[in-house]
Amino acid sequence: MSETTPAKPGEPRPGGIARVVGASLIGTTVEWYDFFLYGSAAALVFNTLFFPSSDPLVGTLLAFMTYAIGFLARPIGGMVFGHYGDRIGRKKLLVLSLLMMGGATFAMGLLPTYGSIGVGAPILLTVLRLIQGFALGGEWGGAVLIVSEHGGDKHRGFWASWPQCGVPAGNLLATAVLAVLASVQSEAVFQSWGWRIPFLLSGVLVLIGLWIRVSVSESPVFLAAQAKAEAAVAEGVEEKPPVVEVFRRSWREVLGAIGVRFGENISYYVLTSFLLVYVTTHLDLPKSTALNAVLIASAVHFVTIPLWGALSDRLGRKPVTMIGAVGMAAWAFAFFSLVDTRSFAVITLSVTVGLLLHGAMYGPQAAFISEMFDTEVRYSGASVGSQLASILAGALAPIIAVELLRQYGSSTPIALYLSAAALVTALTVLVVKETRGRDLTRPAKASPPARKGQEPVLARGDRA
Repeated sequence: MSETTPAKPGEPRPGGIARVVGASLIGTTVEWYDFFLYGSAAALVFNTLFFPSSDPLVGTLLAFMTYAIGFLARPIGGMVFGHYGDRIGRKKLLVLSLLMMGGATFAMGLLPTYGSIGVGAPILLTVLRLIQGFALGGEWGGAVLIVSEHGGDKHRGFWASWPQCGVPAGNLLATAVLAVLASVQSEAVFQSWGWRIPFLLSGVLVLIGLWIRVSVSESPVFLAAQAKAEAAVAEGVEEKPPVVEVFRRSWREVLGAIGVRFGENISYYVLTSFLLVYVTTHLDLPKSTALNAVLIASAVHFVTIPLWGALSDRLGRKPVTMIGAVGMAAWAFAFFSLVDTRSFAVITLSVTVGLLLHGAMYGPQAAFISEMFDTEVRYSGASVGSQLASILAGALAPIIAVELLRQYGSSTPIALYLSAAALVTALTVLVVKETRGRDLTRPAKASPPARKGQEPVLARGDRA
């Protein structure tokens, strides 16, 4: 079926949803592989190769600051990609984001280090990190929307959760490559040139992702909305920029998206990126201990995210997200107590349980946030809300955690920080409206009556 002959909006394309899901998943996996590869390298090698310092934690802190810079670029990418994604389509912008991310990551593998060119090395690294963040800012919204808008209302939580699996899949792939290299190479070889291999492999992965992604059709929901907008413009109706419209009429939804993502975002980066620092620097264990623990936990995470998404189709987005948020608030303290045992099996268990609870927040999130916005501003709204959360939450999480560890030499303040973040998400879930079952082809005020046991999605003017 061509893009000019879409299926009926709101209904899944026969035989097409699996291909759309596959294209979104492979693309997000590649992009998150690139993004997480930097986070792992920041904790393991960039602190000495690009930010040399007599204090290992200070070097790590500087490396994580460039890591955070990538997050600062994400809302800008979200606004730019969201604007054009709402104007010209989801598919074109997804292809562009993949090319930008892959190109920046491949270039990182060719960078000279501080020892070769001095201060120019961290500057170049920072520029490439900005490009990564800009590209990723447009990736998430497009990937989850093209799946959400192809699929039907009944199973949207399940189908839309698959692009979310690109996060653990990308982390799994990045961690696996680093773990293999760390096991077959000496420390000297890995520090000298071995660390470049995972970055250069990104070029191959991007070509595979691009080949799959260009084969999918544009979202039928978007095509229908685009035709309606073009007809309105032809009749003289002024077309306003989607980003402007988001902040004018959907600012409550943007705040809701930020709150829903807040605890999820912080918990993920503490459980994965910061863990590498904590295990190697604070507990003085081999980096393979943390890498292999995250590797195993990420595999479980990948499998269970769609299960949480499917459960949200039955129970609702709010109850499943609440399970994860409240559970994470409590688990934060047990997590560090178990990691402090220095046992590989116990550390792996602690990370696995943590990522299971994270998955309860993350699995329903794609459908939850997508259903908050109308089609005309959905790419912009979902991207802006999610990426603003990434600055307030994910960008600062490793930096705050490292600084707390440096100041107090204890995991207790970090556990308090993680628990408080999860409670922010829990409080947000209490006040936002349930969205399960919303017809994405209709504006919020025209959504059908809610099913038994489900809160209605109110029109903007009907909200208190």
